[in-house]
Amino acid sequence: MPKTVTSRTARTSEPAAGLPDVPSMYGLRPRTQSLSFAYAEKRLVESRNYWICTTRPDGRPHSIPVWGFWIDGAIYFGTARPSRKARNLAGNPAISIHLESGDDVVILEGSADEVDLNEVAIFKKLDAASRTKYKMPFMIVPGESVVYSVRPRMVLAWTENDFPKTATPWSFETA
Repeated sequence: MPKTVTSRTARTSEPAAGLPDVPSMYGLRPRTQSLSFAYAEKRLVESRNYWICTTRPDGRPHSIPVWGFWIDGAIYFGTARPSRKARNLAGNPAISIHLESGDDVVILEGSADEVDLNEVAIFKKLDAASRTKYKMPFMIVPGESVVYSVRPRMVLAWTENDFPKTATPWSFETA
C-alpha cells in the first residue's frame, strides 16, 4: 500500500551517472562524459504526458498516459481512486514512468506515495503547475481523487541518434 507523503525536499546535488547494464553486443565502452541529469530533468518538466506502468494483482502490466508535473525532484499525477491504476498502486506501489518519445528517452522507476491533499503547500504547487502547463486549475474531487508522488529510485535516459553512447542511468538509492 502506498504511504502518504506530506512535504518533500528537493534534491540538492547532481546524482552520480553510471553506465547502463546492456549486452556486450551494444559496444558500450567506459566513458568520461555522460548526459547530465539536468538534461533528464528538463525533459521531465516539459513533458505533457507521462506513460505510467503499474502491475495488476494477477501480475499483468498496465500502462496508461497521465498528465503530471515534475516538482521538487518528484513526479506528481492524479487519478480517480477506483481507477485501475489507483487499484494497482494500492496493492503494489512500484511504478515505471516513461516520457512520450522513443528517440529522446527518459525512464523513471520508483514507488508511488499518496499525497496528503490537505497540505496546502503541496496543493498550491500542483495548482500553479497545472495552470501553467495545462492552462487549467488542478482538479480533484474530495474523497474520489487520489494524487501520487513518485520520487525516482532510478532514471535512465538516452538520445536515439547517439545510442548507446548517451545511455545514462542515475541511481537514487540511499545507502
